[in-house]
Amino acid sequence: MPAIDYSHMTPAEKLDLIGEIWDSMEADAIPLTDAQAAELDSRLAMLAENPKDGRDGYEVLADLRRRFG
Repeated sequence: MPAIDYSHMTPAEKLDLIGEIWDSMEADAIPLTDAQAAELDSRLAMLAENPKDGRDGYEVLADLRRRFG
């Protein structure tokens, strides 16, 4: 049996709970794998070499909301 009884919760409530728990974690408490760290380093290097190739996060979010919202 889980430490917290969530059987009465709707899927939306469970997702909200997951989000609250995730948001409460410190960034350095979530370790990266070596592969994830290498991927981030690679992407940061590409961005440093070609900063105009990137897109603003708000622009990407707006596009996603138009497509899937």
